[in-house]
Amino acid sequence: MTSHTKGDGLPGPDEASATWGLERASPRNDQMAGNKVECNACPVLCQISDGRVGACDRYANRNGVLVRLDPVVLLHQGTPPESDTESDTESFTPRQELKVQAQDQSASASRGVFVTGIGSSTTYPDYKPAPFIVASQSRGVDMVTVVTEGIFSYCSLKVKIDTDRYLGPEQAAVLCKGEVVGHVTTAEYGSQMLSLGGVHHLTGGSKKEGRVTMNLMQALGNHEAVEVTIDGGASVVLQAGQAPIVNGVTEQRMRVGCGSAAIGIFAQQWLGLCDEVVVVDDHITGVLSEHQAGRCLNIPPSGIRIKGRKSTPGRYFQVANPGTGWGGTDIEDPLSILESWDGDVAWPGLRLLMTSTTGEHTAWYVLDDHLQPQVADMPEAVRRVVERIGENCEPSLVSVLFLGGAGGSLRAGVTDNPVQLTRAIKRALVNVTCGGAPSYVWPGGGITLMVDVLRMPRGSFGTVPTPAIVAPIEFTMRLSDYQALGGHMGFVRSLDDTLRHGAWHNDGAPTQLRWVAPPASDSPWPLDTPPMLG
Repeated sequence: MTSHTKGDGLPGPDEASATWGLERASPRNDQMAGNKVECNACPVLCQISDGRVGACDRYANRNGVLVRLDPVVLLHQGTPPESDTESDTESFTPRQELKVQAQDQSASASRGVFVTGIGSSTTYPDYKPAPFIVASQSRGVDMVTVVTEGIFSYCSLKVKIDTDRYLGPEQAAVLCKGEVVGHVTTAEYGSQMLSLGGVHHLTGGSKKEGRVTMNLMQALGNHEAVEVTIDGGASVVLQAGQAPIVNGVTEQRMRVGCGSAAIGIFAQQWLGLCDEVVVVDDHITGVLSEHQAGRCLNIPPSGIRIKGRKSTPGRYFQVANPGTGWGGTDIEDPLSILESWDGDVAWPGLRLLMTSTTGEHTAWYVLDDHLQPQVADMPEAVRRVVERIGENCEPSLVSVLFLGGAGGSLRAGVTDNPVQLTRAIKRALVNVTCGGAPSYVWPGGGITLMVDVLRMPRGSFGTVPTPAIVAPIEFTMRLSDYQALGGHMGFVRSLDDTLRHGAWHNDGAPTQLRWVAPPASDSPWPLDTPPMLG
């Protein structure tokens, strides 16, 4: 190991930082200096000198004792004890904690308190029970929540970018700081999708690739902004819950639909105002007079001719190359997709509207005596319909979902027979959350979960230098079901005992807590999931 991974030569911990308790260190290595402790919270096994921190910046040696630097995050319903704020940075002094400890279990449960895995530490390797196995009640039902921080090598981020702009070809590499960290996947309706991270980038490439990938995943998971570039495509600034910035331009709108859909939505409103409408789209460009909607409204043929591959009447593929111009194409002049007009059908004075799928690009033309479209002032009634296109476009946003495989020995921290946990999850007997946020567990084998990072408190994700991502995970179930699947019943402790003493391997040190309201107001309370209590 390097001196960094061994924990020497690193900055000393901030003495003012909140600590939630003391960890038992690994048995001392005979070759380790007497003033060091060995941390066993991950496979690196840092040997940390007194006053120093480990390679992950999560643990420190304080006077020969291994200390966890971050507080345990508790979700609360309503106002947290002794606080009139809903701040997600509220920390409690030991004096305030004593007031929490004085409550009985039913009082704590009625306040709505949920212990998350954020700051909970791990018991790696998990032949030991998880740090917190918390008993509580919900709707009169005895419940248990098994709480830990998982170390995820098999994990990635799925990023949804609401834009019609061309970001890059499918399967193109996504780079950050010159390292490949993922790839472009399929485009979905009005959105471009990226897959970032994954075990092959974390551990299958160079050390630098692994570190850059790990840091990118941690930053995006913690709601921070990251810039990536796409081979053969755009530069994009990504941040969960914010508009993407493509080639330096902040996106505003997600399209209302493809060109054909836009024709169908607004055909009735264009009736009598326009003789022809073309909605330019990289996928399907729509033409009103040919479209089924136009035919049903008895709009006569206009004689327009569109470049590209005709699909069905009024629907054209490949009118231009992908790009950042009109409707996600590379065109700046919409007339470039038109061929000459049919002189036997078109007429002078014909009114033509060309617009994009978001209404951000729009132009109004009138055919002259030579059947050439000339730019004209757009009538106010037509402009109002174009503005309605924009009104129906949702804001362009970046969505980041964490996808991880909760396998390995993590399950042994829950039960001595891990397959029982997997089966119970698939039978909806166990609710899996990440930082209290609801997760989706994929079908098939194993525990492959996915969660929206915006539903998780800020700072939910950490790292270890193996490299891997550290993420909170909680398993909540009925007490009777936990016993039936072979859970560690001897380590089940009441909520108040947990608040008083911290993790079971904590040597009774006082617990430092951080109270956080659920970030998403529409998220279900983790203890009240209908499949368990219905």
